[in-house]
Order: sequence, then structure tokens, then C-alpha cells
Amino acid sequence: MKAFNRIGLVGRPGHAGVAESMHRLNTVLQSLGLQVIIEENSASLLPGNCLEKVSRDELGAHCDLVIVVGGDGSMLSVALTLAAHGVPVLGVNRGRLGFLTDVLPEEIESRIGPILAGKYTEESRFLIECQLQRAGVTISRGCALNDVVLHPGTAARMIEFELFIDEQFVNSQQSDGLIVATPTGSTAYSLSAGGPIMHPSLNALVLVPMYPHSLSSRPLVIDAGSTVRILVGKQRSILPQISCDGAISFGTSPGDSVIVRKTAAPLRLIHPLDHNFYQTCRSKLGWGNRLVRADD
Repeated sequence: MKAFNRIGLVGRPGHAGVAESMHRLNTVLQSLGLQVIIEENSASLLPGNCLEKVSRDELGAHCDLVIVVGGDGSMLSVALTLAAHGVPVLGVNRGRLGFLTDVLPEEIESRIGPILAGKYTEESRFLIECQLQRAGVTISRGCALNDVVLHPGTAARMIEFELFIDEQFVNSQQSDGLIVATPTGSTAYSLSAGGPIMHPSLNALVLVPMYPHSLSSRPLVIDAGSTVRILVGKQRSILPQISCDGAISFGTSPGDSVIVRKTAAPLRLIHPLDHNFYQTCRSKLGWGNRLVRADD
């Protein structure tokens, strides 16, 4: 296993629990004799620190490993930048669900050392990019780890669009929008809209209609190598919006095309050796435990 010598820290400012975990992390890392680099916007979480500070865009170029302290939203906010640098990422969960952040705050001292000593597993999570094209010209771009969503904006209004996969016409839809989700995003907004849970190792995308005006409109799972194109139809007094992981957002006009495809650079996620996706689902989604255990 590769040794980690330069560790980057990213946390969510303004959160007392995150500040506490950042302090404990820094103490552990310093005791191990490792170089600690902090993202400049997170530096306020460790007042009086003498750590090297770099911008979020530069963090991946300076580190062997980045530890993100927060919830899944914190991980999403840095995923694109860190994936571009190919630097592995470990998450400490201070959020509500934590599908992407494995280590619990009370486990910092017991978990971090073994992981840094090479006792970990690694997996790749692919991202998707989005292009908004108008008259054949790309006017906006975005990227997402979870999902790209076409939605009506501030009001709950039905919108019209046509769906193409690899330039083959699929259908026309009248609905509140469409979610294009990765396996990582299948346990996020897509799940709330009735989409399937997909194992993170799958090379697939799921397309989930939002409140479709048809009983036959159902989630569709396709190969992740496919190119998805959404052709925005004429709306009545509403211009649909496009969001990427709920953050990057831009407006559309009738006749615009929204192109979604897999990116080349994946996010490298680090997990403790005992990480288990199904255990995570049981814990986060309230699934039932075994009725009869092996030692009963």
C-alpha cells in the first residue's frame, strides 16, 4: 500500500462539531510525524494553527491524501477538484447520513492510524459532466458526483422535454423534471424520487422522472458510457433549470440541449478495511438486521 506523508484537511466552517474533529485529527496526524496542509477556507476551524494553507483548487496537488470532515455535502463540494488531481479522499462524518464519509468522530484516534499505515480499501466513483448547448454552442458547464437534475426552478410546475440516449430517441416527457444519477447518487435525490439503489461498483446511470404525468414513466438504468441528451421543450411562462449536485445551477431556454456524460477522472475514495456497502445501507436507511445469527 502507498504511504501517505502529506495530509490535507478540509472542513465545513461554522460547525462546532467539525472544529472539534479537525482538532483531534490534527493532533493524531502531528503525533504520527506527518505534514498537515489545511484548505484555506477551513483554517478558521483551527485557530492559531501554524499549518501550511493552500486554496481548494491547489490542495490536491500538494497532498498524498485529503481528509474531509463534514457530511456528504462537504465531500460533494470538493469531489471535482480532488478527482482532477487523482488524490485519494477519506471522509469523517459530521453530517446526517454519511454514505461518503465513513469514519465516525469518536473513531478518529482508532481508525486514522491504521488507515495511514496502509490498512484500507480503495474504490473509484465516477463523476458526470453536464453541458448546456444552445444552437450547437456550449454556453454552460457543470460536473457532479451524485446527479444532474432538470427541474422547473422555484415553482413546482410541469415541464416538457425529449430524451435521447446515444442520439436514439427514447421518449417525450411531461413531468416536474428528470434526475440523471450515478451509482453514488442513487442513494441521494434519486432514491427520494423512487429510483433504485445501485451498488457503487456499477458502471451505470439511472434516469429518474420526477412526478411524471404518465403511469408508464419509470426509472431507466443505462450504461454509464452512454451520452444522455435532454431537449428542452416550449414551456408556459417557465424556464427550466439545471443543477449539478444541488449547487451549480443555470437556466435553459426552449430548444436547448442538456448533454450528460461520464467524466474521465474518477474520485478515489478510501475506506477502513471493514467497510461494507450493505452495512452502510442498513445503518443509514434503517434496513432490518439478520433474524438468525450464525452463532445462534
